Amino acid sequence: MTTSHPDSSQQLRVALTATVIVFGINGVVFASWAARIPAVTDILDLTPGQMGSLLLCLAVGSLIALPTAGFVTSKIGTAHSVRLAGMISTFACLGVALSLSAASTVGTALSLFVFGIGIGLWDVAINIEGADVEHKLGRTVMPQLHAAFSGGAFVGAIIGAGLANIGVGLPAHLFVIAGVVVAATLWLPKYFLPHIPEPTQLANEPAPPKVRSAWKDSRTLLIGVVVLGATLTEGAGNDWIAKAAVDGLGVTNANGAFMFATFVLAMTAMRFFGGKAIDAFGRVPVLRGSMAAAAIGLTVFVFAPTLWLALIGVALWGIGAALAFPMGMSAAADDPKRAAARVSVVATIGYVAFLAGPPLLGFLGDAVGIRFALLAIGVPIVVALVLAGAAKPLRDR
Repeated sequence: MTTSHPDSSQQLRVALTATVIVFGINGVVFASWAARIPAVTDILDLTPGQMGSLLLCLAVGSLIALPTAGFVTSKIGTAHSVRLAGMISTFACLGVALSLSAASTVGTALSLFVFGIGIGLWDVAINIEGADVEHKLGRTVMPQLHAAFSGGAFVGAIIGAGLANIGVGLPAHLFVIAGVVVAATLWLPKYFLPHIPEPTQLANEPAPPKVRSAWKDSRTLLIGVVVLGATLTEGAGNDWIAKAAVDGLGVTNANGAFMFATFVLAMTAMRFFGGKAIDAFGRVPVLRGSMAAAAIGLTVFVFAPTLWLALIGVALWGIGAALAFPMGMSAAADDPKRAAARVSVVATIGYVAFLAGPPLLGFLGDAVGIRFALLAIGVPIVVALVLAGAAKPLRDR
């Protein structure tokens, strides 16, 4: 009788497929919220600054969850972590839907806080699973996994634009999304790679040597700073492109959602092909090129006098924002033994920008308009470009 190897090619293919789908569902969930932010401002009658405060609730939830997500995942495995995150996110989606139905700003804020906790744990767990699959496959797949997220976000954005156009309310939309999350997160993680629990120390064994905290590792922290700048580029686009188009160009909410969908589609396409570019040219040159493209696209979008020129800027912005986060996750996971802790650290630093940065842009938008407020992210983009060398693969050092 033959026993199959636990990392057989068939098992890896199945794990990769399951991970791709879970990334995609995560994107659908995120875009179901992001694409319809203009509808939330209308339902609750909020200014950009007040909407920024609401988004900050989601950010705080995630920033509380992220530092411990690596520890949780290392203890219970990526599959159980995704299941737990899915249940938390479902509960939060239902809370947001009910709160919006009652036009309750406080209820929406509390629900978004819980939603942030679920999304934070979910993101770290699937990135650790993706990095594990990538290492065992021996080729770059992280950009394709994030392409699945972007593809899911594109589908979610198109659905959001379509529903907004025909007058379907956001609460009804979120009820359906909650059902999808429950089904996906309970079923798909059973196909992940098996979790190997940490060995138990016997009573007569000497204590293992203390491992240096990932928060004290200089390379990990520099990668985190790079990802911070890069994810602010993506997060600002996700949260504010639709609203900036509506306010700055005078387009309808449906066209604002379409503008956001263009951004997501550009990211998806670049992430789909990005793995080959990284393998061909190297992680650091591609990261620097990405930041340059994001800066140019952002500038074009902010100063474009017409919808079509703004669309070109949004597409270039999306192309530039596409690969930075997945490359940061791959860089943090270069050493598989320390992957969970380092991915958690980099994700935490990155999400400070991804989640907390856009709400702060909302406050700036009250003073100068949200479209011009987006220019503020040019500074962290330049910082990410300068420090990109920190992401150089360990094997090349």
